[in-house]
Amino acid sequence: MIVFGIFIIVVIIVGIWAYWETPTFPDFALGGRRINALVTALSAEASDMSGWLFLSLPGAVYAAGIGAAWIAVGLIIGTYLNWRCVAPRLRTYTEKADNSLTLSAYLEERFEDRSGNLRTVSATVTVVFFTLYVASGFVAGGLLFQQIFGVDFAFGLTVVAGVMVVYSVLGGFRAVSTTHVVQGALMVFAACALPVIVFGHLGDLCSVHRAIAEKSPALLDMSAKASFADGRWGAGEPLGVIAVGSLLAWGLGYFGQPHILARFMAIRSTKDIPLARRIGVSWVVASLTGASLVGLLGIASLHQPVRDQEMVFIELVKQSVNPWFGGVLFVAVLAAIKSTADSQLLVAATSLTEDFFRAFHNRRASDATLVTVTHAALLGVAVVAYGIALSGGAVLNIVAHAWAGFGAAFGPVLLLSLYWPRMTRAGALAGIVTGALTVVLWKHIDPLLGPFRTGVYEMVPGVLAATAAALLFGSFAGRPPRRSWAGTMQEAGSATMTGPR
Repeated sequence: MIVFGIFIIVVIIVGIWAYWETPTFPDFALGGRRINALVTALSAEASDMSGWLFLSLPGAVYAAGIGAAWIAVGLIIGTYLNWRCVAPRLRTYTEKADNSLTLSAYLEERFEDRSGNLRTVSATVTVVFFTLYVASGFVAGGLLFQQIFGVDFAFGLTVVAGVMVVYSVLGGFRAVSTTHVVQGALMVFAACALPVIVFGHLGDLCSVHRAIAEKSPALLDMSAKASFADGRWGAGEPLGVIAVGSLLAWGLGYFGQPHILARFMAIRSTKDIPLARRIGVSWVVASLTGASLVGLLGIASLHQPVRDQEMVFIELVKQSVNPWFGGVLFVAVLAAIKSTADSQLLVAATSLTEDFFRAFHNRRASDATLVTVTHAALLGVAVVAYGIALSGGAVLNIVAHAWAGFGAAFGPVLLLSLYWPRMTRAGALAGIVTGALTVVLWKHIDPLLGPFRTGVYEMVPGVLAATAAALLFGSFAGRPPRRSWAGTMQEAGSATMTGPR
């Protein structure tokens, strides 16, 4: 409780400090595009992983075995490709596109849409899926407090939501990004430290292997998925091509996540991107590897199997370390939860302000007015997400749906906008709508296929449908932008090869 209290006080102090560093709306929304490589890298990855890193991923590996780690493989590949293919071009494009502060504003400027339809649709998708995503963070926070302190779920959820809202409202992007440096360091430390400690208690690799294999040999097979029910493991079933593809497909989501893309937009220069990429990818590899090992070592180490697989990290900490060090590791879980939810709150609120209030209500609004409206929007999103979170639910299921929604709606369109100069407004609009609707409806569509039912993760059909729609309408409907983006593409492409070596 003392360690948690110190952590909460520190992040609020950072919010108060950052309040004086954000005098304008661009400062509040993107930190004035002055964020350095280290802060950008740690903020991007900390905002990416969320409580999923310590709850859902170890839980998936704990229940299904090493085969569930295909998710981690897909995420590592997706992280690298996002930094390599998207970051430099998006940083250049958004500044050229009338210094766009949101993804929706960039798409409107890039495709010269004066109707407002593209901006409205993309901003609506952003706000809807982010509200759902923030709710998953609140759920994870409530579960964390419930498991550690034995308090009511709703009380823990209220504490987490309240702290996040306070410092996000105070300091905006700068406060969020600054706290992410400490939180990112805490997260990778916890993900790596706990497996080392538990492994030391177990003795040697042979002992670990034997203890896991006794529960079910499928737990150690990358091509299989063990079954898990009532604290017992069964033989399970082999992982087919569709199952492995669904797990790897998580990596496709990176290209359309606004809270991660906002970090690329905020970095001070494309010359900082190569260094940020190396830091970010290294962080992801270390964190995902450690979290996957936590799931495996939980099988071998825990005295009693946990019935809620998402609690394996928490139970391992309780069993393996003293309360003071355990407090540090638990704070890392809280850091993971809030580092994602606060980013999503900020991006959703910024979108409501920039893409609805200023775009359609008051284009000449002052910075003071825009910041005030953003504060109100942030509170509104938080209240709705809080209401959704009170109903509970598995964190992994909520995250998976929101992640797929963003990946399918924005990923194909964003990549085409950065690499295809003649992409049209009609193609962008068709891609966003098709991707979002496919993700929302896929669980109802797939059962109707009867014997051809796939069971594939909704990200896959969402991305395929969005890409097809964007290419079809982008080729035959509407006209390409009058402004030539070929020079911007060449400038952004050369930026990938610059920077510190």
